[in-house]
Amino acid sequence: MAYSQRELFARLIKCEAGGEGLDGMKAMATVVMNRVNVSGGEYLRTGEGNLRSVIEQPYQFTCMLGEVYGEVNPQTVWSNEPEQIHYDVADWALSGNKHWGAGDSLWYFNPYSTVCSDYFPSNKTGSYFNRVNEHCFYLPTPLYYQT
Repeated sequence: MAYSQRELFARLIKCEAGGEGLDGMKAMATVVMNRVNVSGGEYLRTGEGNLRSVIEQPYQFTCMLGEVYGEVNPQTVWSNEPEQIHYDVADWALSGNKHWGAGDSLWYFNPYSTVCSDYFPSNKTGSYFNRVNEHCFYLPTPLYYQT
């Protein structure tokens, strides 16, 4: 059974940031919606302003992968039933709200460290913006718009 966009988004929020508290979930949801609404680059070209296309773009979200590093991924959108708070965050983001901690970021990453890298991903299309809980957030650089 295919999930509605809202359900898929709520599941992604729970799986990717459920342990990050309300601020972390809202910041992560902001990044997803920033990708939906971006004015150029890879996410506009591949997602075409469609939430489902952004979420399902290959290799963007660990929770959308059935396998990670050659092992079965135990934490996926299919194995994480969302709770009301995850729907509430999805609705909040779908209504056009943004978390200040993510700003216009297009990426987030948990470095499992107290230090955030200056750039993400490695091709330097994103530059460090802010940290919210365990995740580092990255704004697009001019290089991103060439992707």
